[in-house]
Amino acid sequence: MTSSDSPARRPGEPALTTLGLGAPTADPADTSPYAFPDGGTWRTEVPSVEGPEALSVVLKESPRLDVPIHRISQGSGIWMLSDAEITEMVEGCAERGVELCLFTGPRGSWDTGASTRTDSGGAGLRARGHDALAGCVEDALRASELGVKCLLVADEGVLWTLHRLRTRGVLPADTTFKVSALIGPVNPASFAVHEQLGADSINIPSDLTLAHFTEIRRVSGAPMDLYIEAPDDLGGYVRMYEAAELIRRGAPIYLKFGLSRAPGIYPYGAHLRDVALDTARERVRRGRLALDLLARHGAGTNMSPLGSRLPGPLRRFTHE
Repeated sequence: MTSSDSPARRPGEPALTTLGLGAPTADPADTSPYAFPDGGTWRTEVPSVEGPEALSVVLKESPRLDVPIHRISQGSGIWMLSDAEITEMVEGCAERGVELCLFTGPRGSWDTGASTRTDSGGAGLRARGHDALAGCVEDALRASELGVKCLLVADEGVLWTLHRLRTRGVLPADTTFKVSALIGPVNPASFAVHEQLGADSINIPSDLTLAHFTEIRRVSGAPMDLYIEAPDDLGGYVRMYEAAELIRRGAPIYLKFGLSRAPGIYPYGAHLRDVALDTARERVRRGRLALDLLARHGAGTNMSPLGSRLPGPLRRFTHE
C-alpha cells in the first residue's frame, strides 16, 4: 500500500464492532497506486490567502499550532495585487519553503457577461473572449517575472495556452498550473483531459464520492486538490472524518483547509480586511483539527516533506 503499511483506523470502528456494526473490510484494490515524486501521499494547502497581511497571519499561526503547510493559494486574482504585494508574498513564502499560488486574470463572474448570474450558470467562470484570455496571459507573465511559480486557472483554454507558453520557454519550465475548484472535473475522462492540457494539480469538487476517487485514479496519477472543508459557495461540505480514506483512494492529494459559514471575500480589498484576516487565522486552526483527526486514526504519516512542490512526470497532449 502506498499510503501506509498498516491500514488506518476508521472513525468509531472499535466501539461499533463490539455492537456488530463494523464497516465492511476496505478493498485493497481501491488504494491509489500513485504518490508524489518525494514518496509522500498527501500535502496541505491553505486557500483564500488574499494578500501579504493574510499571509503573515497564516505564517504566524502555522508554527504556533504546528500545522505544516506546503502551499498557499489566493482567489481574487493577480490583477488585484500590486507588484510590491506580490513580491512581499513571494519572499514570505520562500523564507518558509511554502509554495505560493496566485489566480490568473478576469473570469466570467467579474466581466460584462450576465450568464453566470442566471439559474443555469451560463459558461461558468471561464475567460470570455480574447481579451479575457489575454488578461490571464498578462497576469501569468507578470506574476512569473515577480517570482511566482504556481498559477491558478479556471479555464481550459487558459490552461492549454499557458502550458504551451511553458513548453516554449516563455514561462519557466518549473512553473506549475493548478486547476480551480470553480471548474473542477467530475469524471475520470474530464480529469484526464485537464492533465493532458497541462494541469499539475486538479481541484475536484468536494462532493465527489469515495468511489469517484477510485475511478479517477484508474486513469490518471495527476495530483488532486480537495477542500476537506469547502466554502459555502462550493457546497459547504465538511469531510474531515473521511480524510484518511480520501488520502488512501486519492493519493497524491492536497488537503485544502477551507472554511464554511464564512463571508465571501472575492475580489478582496481593504474594506474586507478584518474578515480576511480572521478567516485566514481560522483556516489554520481547521487544519490543526484535521491533522489531529488523521493522527488519532493512525493516518498522519507519509506526508510529503515540507518544501516539496513539483508533481512528477505527467501525461500531456502533443502540440506544435
